[in-house]
Amino acid sequence: MANQTSERQSGSDFRTRMVGRGPAQPGKIEKARDPRRALRRLLPYLGPYKTAMVVVLGFVLISTVLGLIGPYLMGKAIDGFIATKDAAGLAVIAIWMLVIFLLGNLADAISGWMMAGISQKALKGVRRDLFGHLQTLTLRFFDNHTAGELMSRLTNDIDAINQAVSQNVVALLASVLSLFGILVAMFVLNFWLALAAVVVVPIMFWFTDFVARYTRKGFRDLQKSLGNLNGVMEEVISGQRVVKAFRRNDSAIENFRLHNQEVYRSAVYANSYALLLMPLTNQLGNLFVIVIAGLGGWLALKDLVTVGTIVTFISYGRNFINPLRQLANMYNSIQAALAGAERVFEIIDTPSEVDDASEAASMDKVQGHVIFENVQFSYTPEKPIIKNMSLEAKPGETVALVGPTGAGKTTLVNLLTRFYETDAGRISIDGTDIRQIKKDDLRRELGLVLQDTFLFAASVMENIRYGRLDATDEEVIEAARMADADHFIRKLPQGYQTMLSERASNLSQGQRQMLSIARAILADPSILILDEATSSVDTRTEVRIQNALLRLMEGRTSFVIAHRLSTIRDADELLVIKDGEIVEKGTHQQLLDQHGFYHHLYLSQFKGEEI
Repeated sequence: MANQTSERQSGSDFRTRMVGRGPAQPGKIEKARDPRRALRRLLPYLGPYKTAMVVVLGFVLISTVLGLIGPYLMGKAIDGFIATKDAAGLAVIAIWMLVIFLLGNLADAISGWMMAGISQKALKGVRRDLFGHLQTLTLRFFDNHTAGELMSRLTNDIDAINQAVSQNVVALLASVLSLFGILVAMFVLNFWLALAAVVVVPIMFWFTDFVARYTRKGFRDLQKSLGNLNGVMEEVISGQRVVKAFRRNDSAIENFRLHNQEVYRSAVYANSYALLLMPLTNQLGNLFVIVIAGLGGWLALKDLVTVGTIVTFISYGRNFINPLRQLANMYNSIQAALAGAERVFEIIDTPSEVDDASEAASMDKVQGHVIFENVQFSYTPEKPIIKNMSLEAKPGETVALVGPTGAGKTTLVNLLTRFYETDAGRISIDGTDIRQIKKDDLRRELGLVLQDTFLFAASVMENIRYGRLDATDEEVIEAARMADADHFIRKLPQGYQTMLSERASNLSQGQRQMLSIARAILADPSILILDEATSSVDTRTEVRIQNALLRLMEGRTSFVIAHRLSTIRDADELLVIKDGEIVEKGTHQQLLDQHGFYHHLYLSQFKGEEI
């Protein structure tokens, strides 16, 4: 739709388009955006749950404090009860330690459970905003993005954010509080041992920052590669009939392999840097124990610290390294989440379809008088599609648009429906510029029956009712009768309640077209647009569809696009369009008598001439 010209593709480009988008260039990594900005964009989604977050923070704080008390009691047990061989005192302190550990685990469980609920509510808002904004975007946007890529934003990217928010927010809070609490406790117990312990901190943070610069790029590229892979899978699965008919299974597998290999390379790159942190923190943990044991042992020989204090410090040290290790592990998930968030907000930040003018009017009692005045339009600035075109359709008239592929016929429909906006000129209905009409009202008065019929994976009844959601079952059935569809619908296994498969592949092309006509009849539009509505059916089915269309067109202004010129002989006016311009117009017989371009088109169909 994005380009009505019929340019020929090169062989390699054609093969790529038939089985999915080409793989990204190996080693080419999209530059990462500002992760802080992505984080700032995510925080407002957690804003409505501030109270719950405070409660979560409270439980995390309780868990952290209890975690600090345990090692302290262990040191006291060594110095106060083991050294003095006080079994009763040791038993009491052991019970207290058990209770503290149990309460700490309970606080952890409650904070995790609460955070899971908060994160899902917040992500529900992200999904709502993303999907809702997609509904406001122009067709130009969807022309430039594959369905698989957009599905990746709604699934993979949202899931990456979910993993970070639901699992890592609590862990992040606990790690930061633990680090702070352990530092305070260690300095209270012994200044010199604490000073030795924190030597590893700047080393750890320097390495973490170094690795983060690469992991952000890697995970962003990974999310992009996953989107491309999803696009390939969605296209090939949807187009299985074409793939099998042209024996392109091997080609589809090869193209999938290339994209899968790109995902593999991106994932290895991203995870290789992220996983460097784990072995490093383990070595830092061992270094910490060595430093504390060595310095602590020397201080103990000088009677400056007790054995229990050294044990407490080693325990704190282990607990100090664990938060650092957790922070290191979280980088994998956090960087993937930030990359996913950037991609999600790229969509949300995409400008919406042009809003209605502030003085936009509603439409009442539409007569259907349509005028194009000096209309110009191009999908890309260097390739004009519609060139200074003017035409008129009076109320109740049928205007046929004929011409070679790429002439601009479907583009006129896109402009009338305001799927695209004109570059220059004016389109009016009953004297009102369509840019001054509310889009909902405009499209309510326009009924479309297209060659590529789209039906949803729902019942026959629901698919017809899509034309007017408040219609009763009786009105739906009456519309099906007028579309000559009732007879075959009643022969289906569950009649009107028969569920259609994806894209209604369990119906014939003619049956799908009749359902789309019934849907248009139910919508009861004032202006009808038929775009190659009978081009994909056999002659007998075409007659049935033509009869249904005639009933639908009665009393309505109709625009008919057709390559089968026999189907538009009775149109009130035929407009012959070539290269974005009207080159001839008149009735069928008038155009034949002129022996011009239309005459040539007509003879080429019925005498097999080359166009």
